[in-house]
Amino acid sequence: MKNRLIEDRVARLLHESNSQVQVTLESHFPGGRMAGGKYNMGRHLITLYIEEIKAQCMQLYGSHDLLEAYVDIVLAHEIGHAEDGDLDRLASLMDTSDSELERRRIALRIEENAWAYARALLPETSGPMLDEIVRESLQAYHEAIDELELELQPIGA
Repeated sequence: MKNRLIEDRVARLLHESNSQVQVTLESHFPGGRMAGGKYNMGRHLITLYIEEIKAQCMQLYGSHDLLEAYVDIVLAHEIGHAEDGDLDRLASLMDTSDSELERRRIALRIEENAWAYARALLPETSGPMLDEIVRESLQAYHEAIDELELELQPIGA
């Protein structure tokens, strides 16, 4: 998928969402994770990482046939962060919490909020595909919470 096609999809979703967030495209995410997108709260900026998005699509679906829809889903999720009226409060709570379990729960809530926005923004045709991506995306958050809850259980409980 050429960047021009991605830029067209970005423009369309920004228009549909009425979001004023800025979006930039970069080839690769700087770091060890395979992040397709990142929202920067301080700069009100979304960065999409094209090669990571392609790799994620290939990993999930074995081809790039669904790449356009996958780009829409990643971007809608990031717009969800940008438009989350509760994000500042949740980020502040996460920064000040002394509880690792509470921080993990807040991180999950932040992601769930963004996915709820994405669901509302995208057409019904993305339903099953979106469900799969949301499930995959939130799995690590749920596992991290479950793992810590088990560690915190009293012995014999």
